[in-house]
Amino acid sequence: MTGLFGIHYGEARARVSARGSWEEGSSTLLELSLALAWRGVESFPQPATHRSCGRSTCSTRPFQGKSSMSGALRYQPPEQIRWSEIGDSVVILDQTELPARRVEKELRTVADVEEAIQSLRVRGAPLIGITAAMGIGALARQAVLQAEADDELGAEDLRERLHGWCDRLEQARPTAVNLVWAIERLRRAAGIAEESDGVSDAAFAAAPRISAIESATELADRLRTEADEILEEDRRMCRGIGEHAAELLRDGSTVITHCNAGALATGGIGTALAPVYVATEQGKRISVYADETRPLLQGSRITAWELGEAGVDVTVIADNMAAALFATDPPDIVFVGSDRIAANGDVANKIGTYGLAVLAKHHGVPFYVLAPTSTVDLGTATGDEIPIEQRSADEIRLGFGKLTAPADAPVWSPAFDVTPNDLVAGIVTEQGIHRPPYVDSLADAVATADGERAKRGAASGIAAEAAEEGR
Repeated sequence: MTGLFGIHYGEARARVSARGSWEEGSSTLLELSLALAWRGVESFPQPATHRSCGRSTCSTRPFQGKSSMSGALRYQPPEQIRWSEIGDSVVILDQTELPARRVEKELRTVADVEEAIQSLRVRGAPLIGITAAMGIGALARQAVLQAEADDELGAEDLRERLHGWCDRLEQARPTAVNLVWAIERLRRAAGIAEESDGVSDAAFAAAPRISAIESATELADRLRTEADEILEEDRRMCRGIGEHAAELLRDGSTVITHCNAGALATGGIGTALAPVYVATEQGKRISVYADETRPLLQGSRITAWELGEAGVDVTVIADNMAAALFATDPPDIVFVGSDRIAANGDVANKIGTYGLAVLAKHHGVPFYVLAPTSTVDLGTATGDEIPIEQRSADEIRLGFGKLTAPADAPVWSPAFDVTPNDLVAGIVTEQGIHRPPYVDSLADAVATADGERAKRGAASGIAAEAAEEGR
């Protein structure tokens, strides 16, 4: 063991599996680590030891890839979200159940979608936006199917309901800009967006073709198409991020990451973890340290699970071990995701990211932020303007169902912190690796992405019109 709580994920997972679910075993990773420390670990098989630094290495599970048409191995991420069979609901992988159980949950109402986002059943800025978009698409389909059984539903009636769904969901989590971005795309698709929405006109140049839809069925179909495009676009962006950032990794590189910005935070192969997967596809041997990420343990519960399932070498550390790691055997590079990037390159990400950036700067380790251009908010000038979500005090006082602080202890629990741009060596989007100063490079990246999106939208609109004329 590398420390009291620094146990390898595969070892912890085996213990939990043997005892049942987290609830049945009354265990969190913290409790399990304490139990191992107090009871001794002689009775458990010991993991192999890393030759250079003495840390515990991962299991020998082979990399989980699939051969492409070219014969190259490509990572196949777990399915994070999908439509139900008839498209009137959305099925998600419930991330609050990981790593003990792999459970799917069906979202049928706007309240279901809102709760899934707020409770972190789905999380990560890109996936939050995708879930909202697909949830609204499913609600529209559901309304049309119900109308067929009851009374006729017109497009304007559906637009009115859409207003309510959008207004409610865009408030579900205030920091993640992808949520508003995705919802505004659906507003544009339905022809109900207003000029003050602040979304680039270039990104939605095809919207006028859509606003004339008068049938509720056509409108519901259009909303689903737009949601599908948001999902597919995110997959393309994740792959692009991975390919650009993989250039920063050599064979044998060690990465440290915080929270989860992998496949389970997106519609594709992730953002911060995307280059790990791409580099592994390229034959590079990559090792990852996953910060536990207090208070909800997204690093140990989700990142370690995801990388372990993929066959990537991963070691879990508690957040307060990062400084000792940097001092004794520093990683080669830091990769983190983001929930919102200001125009000047200040970055909001999971609480604890700022501290990791300070450590990296002090120890001369490059700190990179990886996110799609949909996470860049050009309307927010600096990080000071980013709204920071405050989470429930019981996520700290009553973590995972056990009292871990006095019940009446005051708690300050921001979900995110802001890392100043001068601590960021580079920001990687699907458009490339951007270096400081970021104001111009990020604006150019967003403009290019908007232009590409507008071209796809225009081509799709022309194809739709041609198909209609051919009927």
